[in-house]
Amino acid sequence: MDRIGFDNEQYLKMQSEHIKERIAKFGGKLYLEFGGKLFDDYHASRVLPGFQPDSKIRMLGELKADVEIVIAIHAGDIEKNKVRGDLGITYDMDVLRLIDAFRGYGLYVGSVVLTRFTGQESAIAYQKKLESLGIKVYRHYPIPSYPSNVPLIISEEGFGKNDYIETSHSLIVVTAPGPGSGKMAVCLSQLYQEHVHGVNAGYAKFETFPIWNIPLQHPVNLAYEAATADLNDVNMIDPYHLEAYGVSTVNYNRDVEVFPVLKAMFNTIYGSSPYQSPTDMGVNMVGNCIVDDDAVREASQQEIIRRYFNALVEKRKGSGSDAIIEKVQLLMEKAHISSQDRTVIGAALQKEEITGAPAASISLPNGQIVTGKTSPLLGACSAMILNALKVLAGLPDEVKVISPEIIEPIQHLKVAHLGNHNPRLHTDEILIALTISANSDENAEKCMEQLAKLNGCEMHSTVILSQVDEKTLGKLGIRITCEPRYQNKKLFHS
Repeated sequence: MDRIGFDNEQYLKMQSEHIKERIAKFGGKLYLEFGGKLFDDYHASRVLPGFQPDSKIRMLGELKADVEIVIAIHAGDIEKNKVRGDLGITYDMDVLRLIDAFRGYGLYVGSVVLTRFTGQESAIAYQKKLESLGIKVYRHYPIPSYPSNVPLIISEEGFGKNDYIETSHSLIVVTAPGPGSGKMAVCLSQLYQEHVHGVNAGYAKFETFPIWNIPLQHPVNLAYEAATADLNDVNMIDPYHLEAYGVSTVNYNRDVEVFPVLKAMFNTIYGSSPYQSPTDMGVNMVGNCIVDDDAVREASQQEIIRRYFNALVEKRKGSGSDAIIEKVQLLMEKAHISSQDRTVIGAALQKEEITGAPAASISLPNGQIVTGKTSPLLGACSAMILNALKVLAGLPDEVKVISPEIIEPIQHLKVAHLGNHNPRLHTDEILIALTISANSDENAEKCMEQLAKLNGCEMHSTVILSQVDEKTLGKLGIRITCEPRYQNKKLFHS
């Protein structure tokens, strides 16, 4: 099993206390920019073994009586149907998912903000949709030379052109479906607007990564750069913090670039700034809760390699670029790692070479690697899953946990009635077949009992997975990489 490298309970306690302290510092109203994922921060759980994906929302739930949620979405992301890679849904649909999820935790969602709005027709249609659902929508506009032209930004022609977001709670949490959505700009605009309306308000930032109080080149910080390679985010030493305190801390370029705006704004509103650096703005306690640095380093190195293969696959699909690949390659060099450090890759490629067909491999919790090959009945991933479950259940390889009498009718249904040309069972179909077998077969039932143990396992496929397989394996918590090639030479792949 992965070693625990992060104390989640300590984190919940420290983080909530620190946020309460920041709220008290400003008194009446605090805009808290929430970076990363609130409900499902799987990146954090991968690079910080022990971190629970819902930790931040659990912590926020303790303050829910004071909390109001504002969700920012970049109007351009609506127009180009930007997709969350981990969930496979567009940002505009994810906003609806987030609203439902927040409400499920008893948190109040006040409004949605369309950032960098320039009249996009799709954004206008989306606003009408939200308003028909009873959700308040506001528009914020692009500002020329942002963030360098501070006098223009802090003026009626800058933040003054934005809609004023009406809020009713003391802690305003500004979040978004993904990075680059304009969360900080929303917070800064509101500080300006609140001042115009005679209300003093504060600002703080809750960004899990980069972790400010560990080294710049630590693998967990490099993994963050790999995760945001498409945004051109760069981790850097905070020059303002170094100048003010003589201490090196880690931040990233966008916060450093916008800091003069924030400081000038506080000087305008309060006469002086409570923050001397971007690091001062943060309330992140993650770095204080790492309990096994070696475990975190190893997990982060694997994440960087996964991001590299994901970049290769996205380029093959036509949605990636050489620039992203090259950036992640550079990060791998900084972390002193290569694809050879991912043991499942070699095992899968070796199986493919032996069988002459696509193959897959998975590393089980005890480190044992199990492979799967393509056969007339099963795809490589389906075979790999069955083989892994048999190993976990302590069953010999020759034991058949699903009889052909169950598989063949499913194949007949797929080909004869559902229009499929490939009769092999996908992973979701093989799990259904295994479930059916478990009703009458003790060995199949033993295999079903092992499914939870696949969560967190690493796997590699020698071909790009189908959407069905990728989605099913993702739901099982399996961490996937693929070779950047398709199983066939068709132009269309589903």
